[in-house]
Amino acid sequence: MENKICVYAIAKNEEKFVDRWFDSVKEADYVVVLDTGSTDNTVSKLKNLGVKVETKKYDKFRFDEARNDSLKLVPDDANILVCVDIDEMFEKGWSKILKENWNENVYRVRYRYTWNFNPDGSEGIVFMADKIHKNGCFKWTHPVHEILTPTQNIGYLTIDLPNIQLNHRADNTKSRSNYLPLLELSVQEDPSDDRNMHYLGREYMFHGEYDKAIKTLKRHLKLPRATWNEERAASMRYIADCYGYKGQHKKQEEYLLRAILEANYVREPYFQLAKFYYEQKDYLKSAVYFNEMFKITKRELNYISSPVCWSALPYDLLSLCYYYLGEYKKAIIAVNDAINLSDDPRLKSNRDFYLDKLTEVVNNQKQ
Repeated sequence: MENKICVYAIAKNEEKFVDRWFDSVKEADYVVVLDTGSTDNTVSKLKNLGVKVETKKYDKFRFDEARNDSLKLVPDDANILVCVDIDEMFEKGWSKILKENWNENVYRVRYRYTWNFNPDGSEGIVFMADKIHKNGCFKWTHPVHEILTPTQNIGYLTIDLPNIQLNHRADNTKSRSNYLPLLELSVQEDPSDDRNMHYLGREYMFHGEYDKAIKTLKRHLKLPRATWNEERAASMRYIADCYGYKGQHKKQEEYLLRAILEANYVREPYFQLAKFYYEQKDYLKSAVYFNEMFKITKRELNYISSPVCWSALPYDLLSLCYYYLGEYKKAIIAVNDAINLSDDPRLKSNRDFYLDKLTEVVNNQKQ
């Protein structure tokens, strides 16, 4: 049987993204969209490009229901389904790679996904996403942060195709205010789900509801299904953040140390603890944990991996620690590492300052 690809999506008021989105997905054999109530020109623009569009409005919107309804638009002869939001764009050639690597035993494909970009245009959070799947074998579950769930309880083959690149260019003007109530609903529907319990705690933190966040994230840590160390460490870091916002710095320090014990192979907890000590003006401890962080040279491709840990900032802060400790040679080395990652003129100014300090020390020693 000939492999046929169908891209499917949901949309609402996305007219400014339609052209670039379609340009990136038009390699597919079919493109279908379920519009959930646009009041702009989204529907007409999509139809003018030849996209099959249907509209359905929801009294109480939930993402899993909308995505399952969008699946109903997929033609029967499409065996490879690709879920792509309108603010996402594939890099050219993705469909050829997908078809060349697909066979009847494949049920899902993981591909490289850039969730956001830094102000300088470099990649921010990058991970392997998995919204490419076989037709007729999956449904969407959870009101928000929805996931593909097999319709039958069977093992299946997932392949990695990192040469397929999808980029997310979000519309930051859009409200995400419905995420919190949908997450609360998701946890209410399945209190044992570790993933959305973690997300709910994080969302409470984003909303400044720190006590609720702490309680929810601690619930996450106690769940039998909460076994992914990196996500557990992230919950501990968020708990630490909340204690920090509440001014409870001993508790903040405790949970950052616990996060390191939970996942000592990723940079995030080390960075957060080093930054904590820097803010507490404990420059010696801060330098120790920054240096421990730099021993980790492999960046994990998951949504928890924070780009700041791989940026110039850790080296910048380390150089300042060394400056305050009077270690000017080490400060110069650290700031040079920062300069290699950033063209911020402040860093070069700091280096000149450290050089002057080192020269002053050397001259005093000669006298």
